[in-house]
Amino acid sequence: MTTALILTPALLAGCAEDIDEPAVVPTPSAATGGSPASGTPATATGTFAPYAAGATAVTYDSALVPAGATAAVNLMPAADSTAVQLTVSGLQPSRGYGAHLHVNPCGPTGDAAGPHYQQQADPAASASPPSVDPSYANPRNEVWLDFTTDAGGNATATATQPWVFDPPRAPRSLVIHAQTTKTAPGEAGSAGTRVGCLTLPG
Repeated sequence: MTTALILTPALLAGCAEDIDEPAVVPTPSAATGGSPASGTPATATGTFAPYAAGATAVTYDSALVPAGATAAVNLMPAADSTAVQLTVSGLQPSRGYGAHLHVNPCGPTGDAAGPHYQQQADPAASASPPSVDPSYANPRNEVWLDFTTDAGGNATATATQPWVFDPPRAPRSLVIHAQTTKTAPGEAGSAGTRVGCLTLPG
């Protein structure tokens, strides 16, 4: 299924959230401008489907992220803060998921998205294993957007960070995980299997 990216004028480990239900169902359309790296508001939307070259929204587990489910991410930078909103539709009903911003675009496997975006990178971390130190893997240094769907499989989560993205290494994807995010030392930031991915504008 073809997906599209909307951009409106307005990288390492691995979400504080506000949940408002029901979610608005996003409608895919063409790209028009803006990116997290440019410091202007931007929106990425997609309809999940199995991986194909150029896909914007990819499902890696059709049971947890069914083909035809949708997601939208709104990136809203201000002078010294950034608000990020995730809206999903068509997922499993009444279920918790983890969600975070990652450093690479989506690819044929969930691993292609790389580790979580970190505003201050964990110097001891690598791509594998990722950072699990709660001093770095936490919802203040990363962007965590965990959510619980309603009876229709819809949810909205919002995180507001007290910083703006570093343009040379702005996040490039939103990854949905099979579990909600852990916070204990040695597992901080982990949230199970990567089950879906939405590429963000670069």
